[in-house]
Amino acid sequence: MDQTYYDAVTEMESKQVKRDYMLGWMGGYLHNPMIEEQRLTKDYEAGYADGSSGNKGNFAQWV
Repeated sequence: MDQTYYDAVTEMESKQVKRDYMLGWMGGYLHNPMIEEQRLTKDYEAGYADGSSGNKGNFAQWV
């Protein structure tokens, strides 16, 4: 793992970002497959999209 991942997760935890967004961001950043369709939420999908692109600028929107 690189330091960017750890720094981003630490920042999300300190800002108390919503859990689904965090899980999506982490999964997207690590290029994991998305969770199954019936469990998808808009928070998760937004996090997954941001994590896939390495975007750390939207954390504050998901507090």
